[in-house]
Amino acid sequence: MPPLSIFIIAQNEYDRIGHTIAAARSLSDDIVVVDSGSTDGTQGVAEALGARVIFNPWPGYGQQKRFAEEQCRHDWLLNLDADEVLPADLVAEIATLFQAGAPAADAYKMRIAEIFPGEKAPHRFAYTLSPVRLYRKSKGRYSPSPVHDRVDLSPGTKVGKLKGTIHHFSVRSLGEQMDKLNAYSDAQADDLDARGATVSAFRLVAEFPANFFKAYIGRRHALRGLYGFMTAMNYAFYRYLRAAKHWERRLRRDAGITPAGDSIGKRPGDG
Repeated sequence: MPPLSIFIIAQNEYDRIGHTIAAARSLSDDIVVVDSGSTDGTQGVAEALGARVIFNPWPGYGQQKRFAEEQCRHDWLLNLDADEVLPADLVAEIATLFQAGAPAADAYKMRIAEIFPGEKAPHRFAYTLSPVRLYRKSKGRYSPSPVHDRVDLSPGTKVGKLKGTIHHFSVRSLGEQMDKLNAYSDAQADDLDARGATVSAFRLVAEFPANFFKAYIGRRHALRGLYGFMTAMNYAFYRYLRAAKHWERRLRRDAGITPAGDSIGKRPGDG
């Protein structure tokens, strides 16, 4: 196997994490799952597939991934979310990188395509992101930001790009997606507060239509039928909601009212 550790952060992913681990297990003798308190048996599924499961209370996205990095045995790391699956061609591509020794680059970007319910593979017009997911720990670490999910690389790090695409099965249902986005908007509002940002009245009004256009047209959801329309609506409402929550908190502070009801410290999907 390549000298590669795979790490996954998870909470209540019983129905998805098995596919994630099974697809990637031929690549690593060190698969680490950092669980933040699953109650659905996620830990047992991961352990049955050979993963090391470690509990760590949820501190935020970047902090949890940094904690997971520290648990890995190898310098080369591959990060996957519990709802992401490596197709066979991408598994082969990663394995080939290590066949002749150390890969040519120190970090690799990988395309990620969201797969909607009812789809078995990425739509030909699916919007993709290309973050660094395969990298040397000695050259990069996840940002400690509680909301921004990215690898910060050392200056001068050589970055390559893989051809394959990670399959992202992020949506169980529109309702569950909205629950996650609602909780994530709390974390985003916290981040805006921490950075001292302000939200103008114009931005508050423009957030929903601007972000619906961004998702429906810019991310090509218009080409994916009614589910694309509904997903674009959820995305636009989430972006509006984070701005509205931040504005409301400022209003309450100005009025001397103690904030209440926020989901600070909760992971999206906690309920």
